[in-house]
Amino acid sequence: MKLEILTRNEHKELHNIIIAKIRDLILNKNLEPGDKLPSERMLSEKFEVTRNNIREAIQKLEFYGILKSKPQSGTFVADIGPVAMKGMMKDILALEDPDFKSLVETRILLELKTVRLAAKRRTEEDLAKMEAALESYKEKVLNNEEAVQEDLLFHLAIAQACGNSTINRMMLIITPEIINNFEKYHVCDKDQGPKRIKEHQNIFDAIKEQNTQLAKQMMKDHFNELYKYCYNI
Repeated sequence: MKLEILTRNEHKELHNIIIAKIRDLILNKNLEPGDKLPSERMLSEKFEVTRNNIREAIQKLEFYGILKSKPQSGTFVADIGPVAMKGMMKDILALEDPDFKSLVETRILLELKTVRLAAKRRTEEDLAKMEAALESYKEKVLNNEEAVQEDLLFHLAIAQACGNSTINRMMLIITPEIINNFEKYHVCDKDQGPKRIKEHQNIFDAIKEQNTQLAKQMMKDHFNELYKYCYNI
C-alpha cells in the first residue's frame, strides 16, 4: 500500500488503527505511568507503517495527555490509570471530524480571547514574527497571488504570542482546516484583498500598542464575514 496516496478518510483510519495498537501494547504489556514505549522505528516495523504515521499518532495521544515525549529520551506513558486510559482511548477513536461551521465558531471564540492575550503579553520577537507574516501576506495579495498560507501564519503568530500553549495548540489544529476550506464553502469573497490587508494591519497595530480592547474589536471586524456565515446573519 502506498501511504502517500491515502485519502483523508484512509489516513484517519490508519491513525486510528495505530492508536488502537498502541493502546493494546500498553494494556497487554501492563505498562504503567512512566514506562517507556518502544522507539518510533521499532513501532514502525512492528505495525508495518511509516515512522511519520507513528509520530503523528503519538502526537495525537500526547495532545490528549495519554503519552509524554521527552527530548533525547523517548515516549512514555502519562500518569493516568489503565481504566481511565482505556476510556480515553475509546473516546479518541470515536471522535468524528467536526463540521465546518463548528470549526468556524470555535475559531471565533478562540481568537477573540487569543488576540486580547497577545496584545497583553506580546514580546518584540512575537511582533517581528507577526509583522513578517503580515508583510508576506500583503505582498502576495497585492500581486494577486494566493495568500492562504501567509494568512494562516499571521493568525498562528498571534496565537503563539498569547503565551498559552493549550490555546496555541488548539489553533494549530483547527486554523489550517478552516482557512484551507474558505473557498470551498464560499465564506469570503476573493476580491476583498485590500480590505483584508487593512484588517490584518489594524489587528497588528492594536497588538503592538498593547490595546487589548481595540485588538479584540479589530479581530471582530475581521471576522465579520465569518459571523455572517456561521450564524446566518
